[in-house]
Amino acid sequence: MKRVISVFVAGMAMAVLAACGNTTQGGTGSSPGPSATMPGNVPTKPEYADADAVVEALEAGGVPCKVTRRSQGSGRGGSSLGCASVIDGTKFENDIHVLNPEVFDRDDVGDSIASRRKPPSSQTLVAAGHWFVWVTEPRFANRVAAALGGVVLPPEKAEIPDYPLPDIPRTPRYRTVGALADDLAAAVGCDDRKQRSDTVLTCTTGKDTGSPNCATLALHASDADRNAVLREAIAYKGVPATLVTAGNWTVNLCDYDLGSRVADTLHGTVVSYDGG
Repeated sequence: MKRVISVFVAGMAMAVLAACGNTTQGGTGSSPGPSATMPGNVPTKPEYADADAVVEALEAGGVPCKVTRRSQGSGRGGSSLGCASVIDGTKFENDIHVLNPEVFDRDDVGDSIASRRKPPSSQTLVAAGHWFVWVTEPRFANRVAAALGGVVLPPEKAEIPDYPLPDIPRTPRYRTVGALADDLAAAVGCDDRKQRSDTVLTCTTGKDTGSPNCATLALHASDADRNAVLREAIAYKGVPATLVTAGNWTVNLCDYDLGSRVADTLHGTVVSYDGG
């Protein structure tokens, strides 16, 4: 697999691939993968009538969750919504999906779970019956599981090669992901902000210019953690990526053309992979 890592140092940009973008693995006419059965440790009960019932169970279990969005496609097949919880002062989102057992069997649910646990999504899930919840802050997954009567399903981690990275500036560094978002906003916009956790935020770039696209902003506890995120972003064939990074942060841009502009403004470096 040919990887192109573009490096623009000092006042330019660094980009690595992540899961926020407008790309797909495979394409039209690609063969579907084999069906995945439900993991054997996922209990058949409890069942919930809909996603709102899961929110009620979280509340009753000591993990209140304020609804932040609802799926427009929910119908006879089931229901989905997102809600925000706060545990020990940390705010994070839960992405709830309840499938109708009259429409979908347990193996159908297993297929959905399997696709979400695999890279590059690598989601931490809580599941039982015909439902699952993506817990965006994995350290609280056990609390969510206890409240709902499900089990925790960790992501399936791929072994990521030690790809070489460019020299990454040690500064600037940010104390909050909100401050990083403010600087991104000055460069290319950062609207519709959604705080996924204390260190991760998503927003929309280019809204004022009529070219809206997604971005994921993150702070990292160490250089090693930051570099691991960058290397994973450039690890998957067919999935291009553009990230800007410096110090303790990364910005994953779904609009790949913004890398140099963001790097200039934020004094970062671009790491990019063309997907080939």
